[in-house]
Amino acid sequence: MGERGAPGLELARSRIEPIIARLPSAVTAFIGRTLKGPVHRPLAVTSFAEFQHLFGGLWQPSTLSYAVEQFFDHGGGRAIVVRVANGARPPTITLPAGAGALRLAGVNPGSREYLRASVDYDGIPEGDTDRFNLVIQRVRSAGSELIEDQEIFRRAGLRRDSGRCLADLLLQSRLARALEPLPAQRPDRSAGPGGSAIGYAFSHADGDDGGPLTDYDIIGSAAAGSGLFALSAVEGFNFLCIPPLSRDRDVGLSALLVAARYCRDRHAMLIVDPPASWTTPRTALESMRTWPFRSDSAVMYYPRVVALDRLRGRLETFASCGAVAGMLARSEDVRPLWSAGESEEAILRPGTQPAVPVGDADRLRLAQMGINTLREPRAAAAGGGTARVAARTLAAGGSGFSDWKYLAARRLSLWIATSVERGTRWVLLEQNGPALWVRARSLVDTFLEVLADQGAFVGSEPGDRYFVICDERVNRPDTVADGRVNLLLGFATTRPGEFDTWLVTHHPAASRVRPVSVNRLATSRQRVEWEIETTILKKMDWR
Repeated sequence: MGERGAPGLELARSRIEPIIARLPSAVTAFIGRTLKGPVHRPLAVTSFAEFQHLFGGLWQPSTLSYAVEQFFDHGGGRAIVVRVANGARPPTITLPAGAGALRLAGVNPGSREYLRASVDYDGIPEGDTDRFNLVIQRVRSAGSELIEDQEIFRRAGLRRDSGRCLADLLLQSRLARALEPLPAQRPDRSAGPGGSAIGYAFSHADGDDGGPLTDYDIIGSAAAGSGLFALSAVEGFNFLCIPPLSRDRDVGLSALLVAARYCRDRHAMLIVDPPASWTTPRTALESMRTWPFRSDSAVMYYPRVVALDRLRGRLETFASCGAVAGMLARSEDVRPLWSAGESEEAILRPGTQPAVPVGDADRLRLAQMGINTLREPRAAAAGGGTARVAARTLAAGGSGFSDWKYLAARRLSLWIATSVERGTRWVLLEQNGPALWVRARSLVDTFLEVLADQGAFVGSEPGDRYFVICDERVNRPDTVADGRVNLLLGFATTRPGEFDTWLVTHHPAASRVRPVSVNRLATSRQRVEWEIETTILKKMDWR
């Protein structure tokens, strides 16, 4: 699970002593419907202005657009956006070609995708009647001269054996594709108004935005890299937000289950919106008892939020995932992950408030069920309410026991595991053996020791706070022969001597990190090492 390649290993080649970098802990991925932009292609944005440029900004059918706005309003710094669509169509362009026509279709669907194209024969010998130059541009609006993107294809042809067939060249285009059948002759030179040298054919108004999303659109396909699985193209993220499918339709259970599993594989957390029908704390408590979704890779904050809809000019109720993700990202700037204990409160920014009030008694009951509560800044400033509880994951309140029912401990564990996995990929460029194992263990030990000194772990004795093992016990002869390097680490996030334990495996084909189980009675470093032999090595498929 969580397999990754091993890029960026030049450090070892240059003999620079490697370090384990502290990775970001609040990068948030959003999946949903947008006004424009590429489909199933994750793009990073660092402001709402950038989102507006790439994806069209606020759009009433797009719950994602409002979630991203609230993310940045509440302190978020980096988002990854994946646009998905249901039945959307791109616009087309028609370029005359003698008695026929060359037809192009946009790559990105939607009614706000504005393209234009131009044909010229500049630099083409007079005797060559097949070659031509094609310019394709994306413009700001219909008929606009404001160019947002441009591609030029020189000396293109229409014959498949031409070596530069336009249909093949456009397979790499970000803007358009050629529609079959291709015309019998090359397209005519584009003439501008009054016979000027430069002219453009604008796209037709046949682009379509499609309909409301379904769970199938969100889930997508692992093979095609669509929907959720488009995020496989990015190195990592910490939170995943899937806003409601539409203003009156929640994300379905099937999408939540797949998303939680995907987040578990990617060492991230899914932020789940409370269903729209949970209009009172009592309804939420009663519904939660039979709600079929539980996961230690998911978190929920109740209730939904009320904020200004700038398109409608009035207050509206929105799903809370965007505001929650921004709030968690904001807290990263002022305190480390391990300090997010019972004194931390989920306080919204001014201008946003909880859709319904939640009293102290209900706040405690909701926390026991695994639901966290949002507070408005005015109440927090006035000191209203005394119930302060540590944020939970959606594993809390379930029928089974979970080591990761507390959000802070879960986030810290995922962050450390991912940082160590990425920070030790350099071992693949070294000779696999005891000398390498000593270096790798020392590097991880130093990383964890610094965190321990800063208060990241519980326990007063070093052996009760963390451990690192990288020797022949986890690197047996068959492991070395297969080119693998294994490293086992554990750290105490909730109780001394009870470790969140992870196995890092580096292989030339991929590197990965996954949780493993150690007997809960193992309260000393020596006992943990004994458990490796009896529990992990004998029962785990190391491949």
